Amino acid sequence: MNKTFSIATLILMMVAVSFSAFAQQENITVVHELGEVQAAKNPQTVVVFDYGLLDTLDSFGVEVAGVVKSSLPSYLGKFRADQYADIGTLFEPNFERIYELQPDLILVSGRQAQVFAELNRIAPTIYLTIDTQDYWGSFSSNLRLLGEIFDRRELVESELAGIKDAIDAINAQAAGLGSSALILMANDGSLSVYGPGSRFGVIHKEFGFLAADSNIEVVNHGQNVSFEYLVQVNPDLIFVIDRAATAGGSISAQQVMDNPLVRMVEAYRNDNIYYLNSQVWYTASGGLVGTKIMVEDLKAVFQ
Repeated sequence: MNKTFSIATLILMMVAVSFSAFAQQENITVVHELGEVQAAKNPQTVVVFDYGLLDTLDSFGVEVAGVVKSSLPSYLGKFRADQYADIGTLFEPNFERIYELQPDLILVSGRQAQVFAELNRIAPTIYLTIDTQDYWGSFSSNLRLLGEIFDRRELVESELAGIKDAIDAINAQAAGLGSSALILMANDGSLSVYGPGSRFGVIHKEFGFLAADSNIEVVNHGQNVSFEYLVQVNPDLIFVIDRAATAGGSISAQQVMDNPLVRMVEAYRNDNIYYLNSQVWYTASGGLVGTKIMVEDLKAVFQ
């Protein structure tokens, strides 16, 4: 009799504790570009599509359940381990695998905009992206939101203060330098350029480097140009992003830039061609570690 009573009492206590934990679970209302969602604070099972967001959660010490493994940046290589589910590609999610994970939260960005609705039917999905017209504003806003969800508010404010100081320092140095800069993407032999307002416009706006050409067309894959264009614009600095190194290709950016016309350009003559971390700039910008890498890339101009 006593044993039966003890077991029954234990079951009731377990139910009460479970109900209490459920009742105390705190939610946060998130309004984003694609809608509004009720997300649990400190979710236990998180699926992340965007490498910048993944980088930030890793910096927070937050474990995730599923990631896109197909083009992981090397500094996020730990997520290739079997303990992390492979949830498809950046553009084509593996919906069945994601459903099996039963996530509490899915984090996506621009490359998943077209499949947002389907993902949001599986679990609360938050769409966070970087505004190319306001990198700092969108970056800091995203970090603060994630800090709120995962209780990392103090860490976020400390990190933002340090990064802002570093960016401001580069901005001041760039203003003093007064040199014109061109952002160039090498893509397996072809060239394209980016200017103010582009996906890499942070170099001009936040970091303060003067644009060698202020009339570059703002398109996602850049304005196609020739080597003759480089001679005509003749920038003092060239920042190179090697898309082939990230997306696949057989001709490196260094090979592309090994050209007689490039040697005529001021940036080449003064050894002012800088090869940026393409994995970060092309696929993983907007993350906490990634933004620090961007800062280090641009510090190289003054070292």
